[in-house]
Amino acid sequence: MRIDWIDKLRHLLQTMAFSLTVSAVLYGFRPERPYEVALVYSLAIGFFTWASIDFGRHLIPSSAETGWPKGGAGIVLPMIGITLGYTLGTLAADSWFGWSSWRGQGFAEMRLSIFISVIAGGSVSYYFYIRNKASYLQARMIEARQHANEARLKLLETQLEPHMLFNTLANLRVLIGIDPQRAQDMLDRIVAYLRATLDASRASSHPLEREFDRLRDFLELMAVRMGPRMRYTLDLPADLATVPVPTLLLQPLVENSIKHGLEPKLEGGAITVRATVNGGLLLLEVNDTGVGFDTATARSDGFGLAQVQERLATAYGERAGLQRASTPGQGTTVRLSLPLAA
Repeated sequence: MRIDWIDKLRHLLQTMAFSLTVSAVLYGFRPERPYEVALVYSLAIGFFTWASIDFGRHLIPSSAETGWPKGGAGIVLPMIGITLGYTLGTLAADSWFGWSSWRGQGFAEMRLSIFISVIAGGSVSYYFYIRNKASYLQARMIEARQHANEARLKLLETQLEPHMLFNTLANLRVLIGIDPQRAQDMLDRIVAYLRATLDASRASSHPLEREFDRLRDFLELMAVRMGPRMRYTLDLPADLATVPVPTLLLQPLVENSIKHGLEPKLEGGAITVRATVNGGLLLLEVNDTGVGFDTATARSDGFGLAQVQERLATAYGERAGLQRASTPGQGTTVRLSLPLAA
């Protein structure tokens, strides 16, 4: 049996707060008596009632949905708890004041306090029952939302994988006709790349270091086709290597840099992928020295960039962002900002 002591303390504080309200009600019925009397009796009865019910429910099989005993036990437990709480609380308060509520005139006054204790104990028990059920349902909703997001990320990734593969095979087809040896080298790289990334593609996220490793494999693959026209730099600080990110997050951006930036440029250019931290955000930047474009007249963002934006929105909501800047003839920079803690 595992007891959550933080949860127990929270229940106790809430019960004591409710007991203070009850003491004010009791004092209103008997304002000629010192407020201390109503206060001590209410706190004592509230404490023992809470202890009897909150600890007693761990001795009976409880529902995972509410944390409350199932069936008739869920009704019997509060009744027993209120009876024990009232009896032990009254005895404790009597001991505090040095009198007995069970004899003489005090016994007649107990009817009101019994009635209030039953109403208060039942109300508090029902409150905790409803609160536990609401917490359980909220936790299940969060879990379901997380599963839905993971499924959506996997769907988007399955769209990206063939997109990359088709582009690579199209480039391979061109090389077969003009340079069979380079085509053979490229085919070997494709096999190595697919083998190395098979396990990673089965997860919805992986460490940033793994993302950079996949980029390196992909860029080496592209280097077979472009030769010295393409240079690249991967800059990943060691302290960011284990930060989790969605799989295949940066590769579509690198593909865009090659296809729209470096390939149209006669002399080619360089691609730099860099990871940094700023203001509690993980910044991932893909920069190329390609042909660039005019952002004011640019057309569609293209398949890869649109998918990256959608994956960021699915995984992080409004906590993540994507900015793009470009200068014709000088290159393009795409920057992703992600929360360090998902």
